[in-house]
Amino acid sequence: MTYWSTYRPRRARRWGAVAVGAVMAASLAACGSASSASSSSGSSGNSTPVTVNPNMPWCGPKKASIALADGFGDNTWRELTRYSAVVQAAKCPSVTKFVYTNGQGNTQKAISDINSLVAQGITAIVDFPDAGKAMLPVLTKAYKAGTIVVPYRVSPGGKPGVNYNAFLSTDFAQAGVLWGQDVAQALHGSGNVVFLGGPPANSQSLEEYQGIESVFKKYPNIHLLGQQPYNVTNWDPAYTQQVVASLLSKYSKIDAVISDFGTALAGALPQFTKAGRPIPVIATEDANSLGCDYQKLSASNPQFKLFTVSSQTWMVEYAIRYAVALATGGKVPSSTVVPQQNYENSVTGKPYAPQCIASLPATAIDSSGLTAAQQLAALQGVIPTLSSLRG
Repeated sequence: MTYWSTYRPRRARRWGAVAVGAVMAASLAACGSASSASSSSGSSGNSTPVTVNPNMPWCGPKKASIALADGFGDNTWRELTRYSAVVQAAKCPSVTKFVYTNGQGNTQKAISDINSLVAQGITAIVDFPDAGKAMLPVLTKAYKAGTIVVPYRVSPGGKPGVNYNAFLSTDFAQAGVLWGQDVAQALHGSGNVVFLGGPPANSQSLEEYQGIESVFKKYPNIHLLGQQPYNVTNWDPAYTQQVVASLLSKYSKIDAVISDFGTALAGALPQFTKAGRPIPVIATEDANSLGCDYQKLSASNPQFKLFTVSSQTWMVEYAIRYAVALATGGKVPSSTVVPQQNYENSVTGKPYAPQCIASLPATAIDSSGLTAAQQLAALQGVIPTLSSLRG
């Protein structure tokens, strides 16, 4: 069974203001802060017999502790992701402890976090290896020490069964193809485009570039500007603003921007106004701020067309399920690849027109699948405990 083979684009569930306020109060009272580099949450009453839900075959009967280790956890995408991770882990009563670590963009810190989790006896580690192949030795060491290791989204290199149990991937090249097709069509096959990626040499941005290039090679009048294969932003909103400002000062004509972090790009849109330039075609991952900006600015910026794919903050759910299945003796999903999906299209309105959820902050992500209350808590840095989610 492939648990995500029938995935459809998801939108955040909408809650009324009264319900949001009530749940937020309860959540904040029960949850800890994520401001520190490491946080753990345990479930009380571990002596209670485990009852496995037959509707969740990935949740087996063996008790286990689960960790999510981020190489870099200091942006809104990661805040939403780690909240989704705990929500998913809490669904399985066999999970008795959840631990979160934040490498803070420091490779040595990320390596130390993995070693610490192994020393604590954590059963399974889901890792976002921001540092790429630099993380492979410590992940291999953890795997050979008997810890279940499941890196996801960014490849650390290596092979399943040799360096770790499984790598949960998504087809980033397909995201690049979707962006490239939308941009090429919007520009009628001619124009200057900049592509903003994450840290240097990360597999996600490199694969997206390959997808973009596979489309643009059919359009000789479309030119990629700036650093190749992509303009490095480190997925940092403040640095993204600097990069966009630099590109605007260097190039007099930018017809489209492709970015693999929509929230960071939204924060850089004012740079176009400061430079006296119109907002161009934008292709990226969905973000509430972008949808709201589109609704406010598109009338005065006729070139501004918005195309997004889902930001996939929910991808961590599948990595957690996979790790829990291995750790608890559940049924392991048959696929390790999560699909890319178009989300917003300001031209066709399919699957959705640009979304703006006025009741949520600009940093919210409509496709996350979290409720409004959960998004608000996540974006305030909350990591809920297993017991608070289980009631």
